[in-house]
Amino acid sequence: MTKADWTTIEALPSPRLETLFAEDAARLASFSVDVAGLHFDWSKTHLTADAVAAFTALAKAQDLHGKREALFAGEIVNTSEGRAVTHVAERGEGSTDDVARARVLHARMRALIDAIEAGALGEIRHVLHVGIGGSALGPNLLIDALGREDSRYEVAIVSNIDGAALEEVFAKFDPTATLLVIASKTFTTKETLTNADSVLQWMGEHGVEDAYGRVVALTADPDKAVEWGVDETRVLPFAESVGGRYSLWSSIGFPAALALGWDTFEELLDGAGEMDRHFRQTSLSQNAPVLAAFADLYYTQVRSCETRATFAYDERLRLLPSYLQQLEMESNGKGATIDGEAVGRPTAAITWGGVGTDAQHAVFQLLHQGTHLVPVEFVAVIEPGDTLSEEHHRQLLLNAFAQGAALMKGRPNDDLARSYAGDRPSATILLEELDARTLGALIAFYEQRVFVNGVLLGINSFDQFGVELGKEMAKAADAGGQDFDVSTTDLIARAGLA
Repeated sequence: MTKADWTTIEALPSPRLETLFAEDAARLASFSVDVAGLHFDWSKTHLTADAVAAFTALAKAQDLHGKREALFAGEIVNTSEGRAVTHVAERGEGSTDDVARARVLHARMRALIDAIEAGALGEIRHVLHVGIGGSALGPNLLIDALGREDSRYEVAIVSNIDGAALEEVFAKFDPTATLLVIASKTFTTKETLTNADSVLQWMGEHGVEDAYGRVVALTADPDKAVEWGVDETRVLPFAESVGGRYSLWSSIGFPAALALGWDTFEELLDGAGEMDRHFRQTSLSQNAPVLAAFADLYYTQVRSCETRATFAYDERLRLLPSYLQQLEMESNGKGATIDGEAVGRPTAAITWGGVGTDAQHAVFQLLHQGTHLVPVEFVAVIEPGDTLSEEHHRQLLLNAFAQGAALMKGRPNDDLARSYAGDRPSATILLEELDARTLGALIAFYEQRVFVNGVLLGINSFDQFGVELGKEMAKAADAGGQDFDVSTTDLIARAGLA
């Protein structure tokens, strides 16, 4: 990445948003994209034709086209770990071999679901899924978004090692009708296995004679799962090349496929595949993930924005901001390039957000009048998710759209406490309806957007070494072999852990 590439971008003018609309009658059409039941509108961002051209030149210099093809071809793109990245194959868009392997593993998962539905494991009414990070966030999002009315099992997803999280589930579930699902890529995750042990103990204490007979393992290391005690027939593998935060398309999606039905899971994959094809085949100027990444980089590199906020104006998508936090910050929160050099510029923005209209009465004060410039993303759904008076959904959508308009327009006032500066950017993603297909497309959009950001910044979006040090120190402290600073040593002693 040469300095000239970024110099062109950094020299872009920054006219007010209202000026951009006034000077270009076709602005809305130029910065809107429709794909897979989703409408994207970036017209209220500071993207311009010149900005798109500058970022397109950067994309060419960084070989976005070649790296995109390498991703879909199953070549090694996670260079620091020497791995391919094959989550796209889970939805049918990778190399022939990777797609074939994914289909075999999906068939294995479906067969187990069929067996459970046929009563092979006895009566199952509750599913307790233990995992953490990518092993929990994806399934939790899917079930919360799509399973509020149609879930065939009561599902609880527990990630926290805090025992209060498990005890809350124990109070609700019947241990004799519970299926334990353990999700761990390596099957060595301390938090997950500790939680699993406690679930088995709870089941045993309440009359389940063969608790291990009601365990399903989701992992990229099936031998470890078998060694731990799970019968091989109930181990659902996924490829080592499927990263945790990209894994909901694999067997990690098992609780969603079980609870929502296989047809729904396939529709999720189909929607994601449609977005993958759009990303792979569409010109950069009309490519949804690419335009989103261009806007992301404009605000981090040109306007020095350190955060970006996503607000879901639909209760069913309340977990989306949490899901995106891991996806975006674990992927692109890096300080080194793929060549091992310091990046020397901002990488991922800090991702945060919430649910509208709640957030309007909590954080929008800062967005409208605070001293931080925060690009905002609104996600809304045209078709309501409830059967109450249509006034509920009407007011929900009007609030979402009005917030974007107010951020852009502002309102000057001689009284600074009542003055709105305006010229504050927002993008809107509007789904026709929230179903498995559109949700799959939405999540795939965010994944490919992360990939484009990583390529243009010259970083590896698929490793996550930053999460390891604290875990290693915790394990060493547990074994009594870690020397800490005086503050940490004192805290451990005060908590009675020494």
